[in-house]
Amino acid sequence: MNYALDEPNADGPDKAELTSIGNEIAKKLKGLPLAASTVGGQLRNRQKDVKFWRKVKDRNLLNDTMGALWWSYQHLDEQFRRCFAYCSIFPRRRHLKQDELVRLWVAEGFIQTTNTEEDMEAVGEGYFHKLVATSFVQPAGLNQRGELVYSIHDLMHDLAEKAAGGDCFRIEKGLRTQVPRDVRHLFVANAAMFTKEIFELENVCTLIIDDAEGLDQVNRKFFRGIFEKLKKLRVLVVQAPDDDLTHLAIPETIGHLKYLRYLSLVIPSAKLWLPRTLDKLYHLQVLTFGLSDINVSSHTNVGNLTNLRHIMGVMTVSAPFISRLTSLQTFEEFEVRKKNGYELSQLRDLNKLQGCLSINDLGNVKSKREAQEAKLADKKGLTELGLYWNDDTSCTPQVQAEVLEALCPPEHLESLKIWKYHSPSYPSWMLSQQNGGPKYLKKLGLCYCRQLGPARELFEVFINLRELSIVGCYWDQLPDSVKDLRWLKSLQIIHCWHLKSLPELPRSLQRFELVGSDNEFMKSCKLQGHPNWEKLQHVVNP
Repeated sequence: MNYALDEPNADGPDKAELTSIGNEIAKKLKGLPLAASTVGGQLRNRQKDVKFWRKVKDRNLLNDTMGALWWSYQHLDEQFRRCFAYCSIFPRRRHLKQDELVRLWVAEGFIQTTNTEEDMEAVGEGYFHKLVATSFVQPAGLNQRGELVYSIHDLMHDLAEKAAGGDCFRIEKGLRTQVPRDVRHLFVANAAMFTKEIFELENVCTLIIDDAEGLDQVNRKFFRGIFEKLKKLRVLVVQAPDDDLTHLAIPETIGHLKYLRYLSLVIPSAKLWLPRTLDKLYHLQVLTFGLSDINVSSHTNVGNLTNLRHIMGVMTVSAPFISRLTSLQTFEEFEVRKKNGYELSQLRDLNKLQGCLSINDLGNVKSKREAQEAKLADKKGLTELGLYWNDDTSCTPQVQAEVLEALCPPEHLESLKIWKYHSPSYPSWMLSQQNGGPKYLKKLGLCYCRQLGPARELFEVFINLRELSIVGCYWDQLPDSVKDLRWLKSLQIIHCWHLKSLPELPRSLQRFELVGSDNEFMKSCKLQGHPNWEKLQHVVNP
């Protein structure tokens, strides 16, 4: 009843009847928590329909576990059923990430909306949360990167396989069953299991090669076969652990995949060369490289990929002429260069950007006007921003100050990192809330900004900080206003050799890290009775 009613303990005649019926339904579920949460989640949608509850109670289908789960599945809308059944392509107990799964659903065409202005990923997230609320997908904790991951219960996985029928198929270790000729979504656990018969699956829309370890099978001939034979592919994923492969040139025949919407090539140790025909993939929505080192042909017109929504990877390719990609939501790194097509103005119209963005080599920006062309404040979906200069001394401190002033982030930015900024001046948006800039910043990192001194106003503006990192700066003190950061959980001070003492620290502080700084200062923080030691006694992890 906890799952079936908004207020299971509330009084009232209607609730009393529903509770009585619910008790009878619960008996049929034989105490299985999964069945209780799934069936209860469906009943919750019809709390005012007593007749519906009575019909459910009288159904024999609920007398066994799979019957209860199948009944719950049948009461999902069609688009939810299709998205859930697709999950059977992944191995049992596989950890799934919400964003990746939603992007796959969008690429497969599973997300339906009548509103052309509605964001497809946002609709897909609604589908995902519906499946979580009804226990078809369950939270599985955090992975090693601190990301929330999900899994599917074995019984639910059985249900997904039953629902998918012959549409989804997995080739895993020990599996000897022949691949159905009409399969649409194929998962291959290891590249060594890839057979010539797979090239004959003309209707396959999804090919995921989960582990290309050894890479003997993954070469130009392998890719050429895929591109020439499996022309209906919408999703192609090839990923491998670190390997001895040093470089891989993707054949130009990739241009044959006219329906491709999702391309993921994650081979961390390899330098990947992408051909000029990449710009023929007009329907491409997702391009993922992971840690791979990417080189795009200079003849590639990335601007042709107007449906591209996500470019992802730690070493993301800095594509020329991306200004036409106005649907772009994810573009993790942009490198400013002294050549046509890599100016900050390329970011001007990319106002759908979300999540994280790093702008590198800002020393190549020579004026405030040039920096204003990026219009960062208009990118309201950004939550993390990194602004990186280098050691190029040709960019004067005055110019750097003008550039940083012009790069005012959006109001709802949560994380800001500034790296190797060599001016002593803060931008006005960091010193006063009246000058725009982030209003609810949670993380701030100032790294190797050696001319930038401490400023009391900084912590009066960013009063909501949870994490503060000062790295390689020449600060001789922390402003007293630090004590007013009542939400601050983590304070990190690294390679700050001029700092000799601590001010009063906020009572909320849980983690304090002091590394590579003045030896006497570091000793004093551990010396019982010293004023610096006293100021750390309330910290959980000093």
